[in-house]
Amino acid sequence: MDNTDWTLHSHITLDDKVACDVAKIACALKSLSVYTIEALEDNASEDLNIIVDEGIAAIRRIFIW
Repeated sequence: MDNTDWTLHSHITLDDKVACDVAKIACALKSLSVYTIEALEDNASEDLNIIVDEGIAAIRRIFIW
């Protein structure tokens, strides 16, 4: 992933390197939470949807995608 994969909202000020790092961290944390829920619970579809939606909402507050 490079800085061309993400566009910041106009009210967010980050240099390209920091924005790319934040995007990578957000994706990694979201992947880890999804994996953990699936590993710990047999029926996690509702919880998984909530977590994914919260992650996407957080990313959308920073990035335009």
